Amino acid sequence: MAEAPFLQAISVTKTYGGAEASGVKNISLDIEPGKITAIIGQSGSGKSTLLKLLYGLMSPDAGTVNFKGERIWGPEEKLIPGHDAMKMVTQHTNDLNLFARVWDNVSAMLPSTNVRFKEEKTEEILTQLNMMQLAKQRVADLSGGEKQRVAIARAIITRPEVLLLDEPFNQVDTSFREGLQHDIRQIVKETGLTVVMVSHDPAEVLSMADKLLVLKDGEIIESGHPKSLYQNPLNLYTAELLTNCNVLNADEAKFCGMQTHNDHIVVYPEWIRINKVLKTSRWKIKQVLFKGFYEDLILENGDIVLRIVNDDSGKYNEGDMVSLNIKKWLEY
Repeated sequence: MAEAPFLQAISVTKTYGGAEASGVKNISLDIEPGKITAIIGQSGSGKSTLLKLLYGLMSPDAGTVNFKGERIWGPEEKLIPGHDAMKMVTQHTNDLNLFARVWDNVSAMLPSTNVRFKEEKTEEILTQLNMMQLAKQRVADLSGGEKQRVAIARAIITRPEVLLLDEPFNQVDTSFREGLQHDIRQIVKETGLTVVMVSHDPAEVLSMADKLLVLKDGEIIESGHPKSLYQNPLNLYTAELLTNCNVLNADEAKFCGMQTHNDHIVVYPEWIRINKVLKTSRWKIKQVLFKGFYEDLILENGDIVLRIVNDDSGKYNEGDMVSLNIKKWLEY
């Protein structure tokens, strides 16, 4: 007998009333165990709705959600909504005890029947998330990002099989975000935890996820490995989600030396190079945006504006005239 899928949605629909229809429509998917799956899409595309359906916080209008072959009960059937083998962390940390220590907030999730085990497990989780230095601090005294770490620690200390993250890094400072993402990936690698996350930040999903699900108007329009979707998205919508790309119509593309029979051309900023030899198609540098070890250059030629990446910081100034070489583009 074949093994039942780990976490599966079958033709799931959940819609909301109002001037514009929202929710999810006829979605089918399989979540692979031991991997990080990221759900991306514009605001209102159904990302959080899908996450809540997978957890059991909502019941679908049609279709079913199964965990290891058994239907997940919704809030109408379960006194405390949410599947017992899963935990969810949102960008809000309202369930934390602000006036208790970090250690107590995390250890409180375990029973006190085995005090030694409780202490060992709390120390292990805090160490995994690089939080031992915060153990004695009150939660009320922490930054938003540190509180988010506490919320994640509380979620995973009980060893759930699935961790659901809804915009988990919104409150985390940029300087600490990458470290937290690395810690979660390491926990997934060490424990086999399955993570399903919703995010609007391309940097998060491209560096963290093993698989992306792209939602548009409540439907999955494509899915795959982040690298594959970034390099060859099937839809203009996906390209615009994953990068701050240049989108040109057919006439604009022709002006830039690209012929197409399609409606749009997409050029990623890193696919454009400044050409020192060519003297045609002169572009004016309108803005130089300092990004640290590189710059974004905003170029204009007539009504056409392009963004390019320049890794030779300080070489160009606003008002300089340059020529361009476009190495690659996508057509839609």
